Amino acid sequence: MPLRVALLVNPSSGAGRARSLVAPVVERLRAGGAEVEVLVGQDAADTAGLARRAVGGHVDVLAALGGDGLVNLAVQAAVGSDVALAVVPGGTGNDGARMLGLRDPLHAVDVLLGGARRRLDVGRVGDRVFLNVLSSGFDSRVTERANALRWPRGTSRYPLAMLAELGVFRAVPYELEIDGAPLHLRAMLVAVGNGPAYGGGMRVCPGADPADGLLDVTVLTPLPTWRFLRLFPSVYRGAHVGRPEVLTLRARSVRLSAPGMTAYADGEPLGPLPVVVQVVPAALTVLVP
Repeated sequence: MPLRVALLVNPSSGAGRARSLVAPVVERLRAGGAEVEVLVGQDAADTAGLARRAVGGHVDVLAALGGDGLVNLAVQAAVGSDVALAVVPGGTGNDGARMLGLRDPLHAVDVLLGGARRRLDVGRVGDRVFLNVLSSGFDSRVTERANALRWPRGTSRYPLAMLAELGVFRAVPYELEIDGAPLHLRAMLVAVGNGPAYGGGMRVCPGADPADGLLDVTVLTPLPTWRFLRLFPSVYRGAHVGRPEVLTLRARSVRLSAPGMTAYADGEPLGPLPVVVQVVPAALTVLVP
């Protein structure tokens, strides 16, 4: 019986790059013997509905061709089901694809056709789930600025937005609960990672393993601007961990509260703090090399 694939597409991902990938991806899938249905929504809500109906139908794989926002929508639909999630990177950051070990779109198609199934954890906040990182504080403000920029395109928006936000941001008083244990401190940012990275390769929680049943927490405590600028490049390598300004923790449940802060999950706005983040072990089936 042929592999039944629902290909969820966001044509605008990657400044239109995803649109140009649809034909070669579909051709390669069909050449590999798969039955493919292409799904394109009118907006985010319509796209989410298409994904849910596909998972509730008779498909074997829900494939997301786009960026991390589309992958996040697909995760909402596939979590808790027997339908495997496949990611075909076509966006700007592509942190979900990178976490799954996918090099490029055609490699991702080959993995879809012949890869291994693996069960991964997800992070959960209420009825929403995420695959990689939930963030709040300085980085969520940077995400808001980056999303509002029309130029430049691509991952270079994030460093530019960061420099703009550095001029106005001040450390925030956080109240955290780490598996029920209270922790009160001032912080620049707090990131909760089911996976390691966000923002196009920033490995903010470099030790996070999405199959260990735990969440990794990274806290950046207050520091002068010049020290932040020296620290920032090391985040792409995950080399910031171990620095005196960086606190790392692990937990199954994390509560975050801070005045005026918004939580972002997989780069998408989740809502204002406080939030309670919990790990849901082995809740999602994915296709990996």
